[in-house]
Amino acid sequence: MDFIPNMIQHIFEWIRDLGYMGIALGLMIEVIPSEIVLAYGGFLVYSHQVSFIPAVIFATVGGVFAQLFIYWIGRYGGRPVIEKYGKYLLINRKHMDHAEDWFNKYGTGVIFTARFIPVVRHAISIPAGISRMNIWRFIILTTLAVIPWSVLFIYLGMLLGNQWEQIDEKAAPYVTPILVAAVVLLAVYFLVKWIVSKKKKGSV
Repeated sequence: MDFIPNMIQHIFEWIRDLGYMGIALGLMIEVIPSEIVLAYGGFLVYSHQVSFIPAVIFATVGGVFAQLFIYWIGRYGGRPVIEKYGKYLLINRKHMDHAEDWFNKYGTGVIFTARFIPVVRHAISIPAGISRMNIWRFIILTTLAVIPWSVLFIYLGMLLGNQWEQIDEKAAPYVTPILVAAVVLLAVYFLVKWIVSKKKKGSV
């Protein structure tokens, strides 16, 4: 029964020992939710084991590579591979269904806004890969979303210090406005897309 807690403790020790690279790798392997890894990165900043800006940079690289890995699985393995091995990436069938619905409805622009929406944010890379979305567009939109997410949770982890494990409680007042802003931004994107499509039809 103590295996899982002990394993997680070893992962945190591993992240601490590797410093910046540990933060990046901790986000790449997705064994622990990204918010917790980032908060622990903030604790490392608090304890002067790493510095804030480099921690954000490495966290961004790790977060983008994690999603790029899922993108490639979707692109070359398709949904059957994800359904078989997705549990190891903390992705289940419900996540995939929601992500595909969002991607099919809103298009490639959803890659940015979906990063802030629970349930779909980890799985949205799957339909992007399956549809063979332009890789550079995917990387750019993913990076733009990962940066503020990394900054927020590393900063909150730094503020919490030795109490960084309380990140869920501390982050709630910040995550809710981000979620609302993401939904509003998505609505604006959808509206603009709809207006453009109507103009194109009218000009034909």
